[in-house]
Amino acid sequence: MTDVLQIGNRTIKASEILPLLANYQLLPQLLRELIIDEAIAAIDCQPEELAQAKQRFYAEKQLTQVSDIQAWLTQQGLTIEKLDNIITRKIKLEKYKQATWGPKLDAYFFQLKGKLDRVIYHLLRTQDAGLVQELYFRLQAKEQSFAEVAQKYSQGPEAQTGGLVGPVEQSTLHPAMVQLLSNCQPGQISPPTRIAEWFVIVRVEKFIPAQLDEPMKARLLNELFEGWMQEQQKQVVISH
Repeated sequence: MTDVLQIGNRTIKASEILPLLANYQLLPQLLRELIIDEAIAAIDCQPEELAQAKQRFYAEKQLTQVSDIQAWLTQQGLTIEKLDNIITRKIKLEKYKQATWGPKLDAYFFQLKGKLDRVIYHLLRTQDAGLVQELYFRLQAKEQSFAEVAQKYSQGPEAQTGGLVGPVEQSTLHPAMVQLLSNCQPGQISPPTRIAEWFVIVRVEKFIPAQLDEPMKARLLNELFEGWMQEQQKQVVISH
């Protein structure tokens, strides 16, 4: 039996590696990396791409001198060759994502756009049905500002911000809240509405439509990739 690791007085044999990875819940990560290796095997990385990526990497790490780079590599237990391999692999993975899902981004974005749109609004919530009606009339009569009323009476964390919430993506909100907000014009105070265990009053401040800019493209690419990865991992049969 081949010994592959010596840790203190313990010798780890090759046959023990998979059970150990499983015991320490590291097997899914290993499978993920192996699936990536197979997926990107046919992807090319040009020398100039690697050189540019290394410069960006050094800049992000604030490594400006050769001595700084060498000290960092030593600290990480890496050589230049190993770092090149790590960066090359990342470049290939991003190119694979772009080639595989880039053409689908527009359709995917418009499919999700309603959930990605953001909103800024004021919220007041309480479980007291009588109180919420009284507060609504105060707000309508402009006896107090929304911020004052929310800070004093709202029973959620929004009380700390005078009822101000957002900007938040609509996908993070309760479906009934999304419906309520969508029926409100900016500046309009909604009548008290029951949502789950709460009675709520809202005032929309601003709707912010989602845009397919570079950060959004990167996010959606990663979402599509992660969905694909989950499917790939489900198909792997492990025996040990």
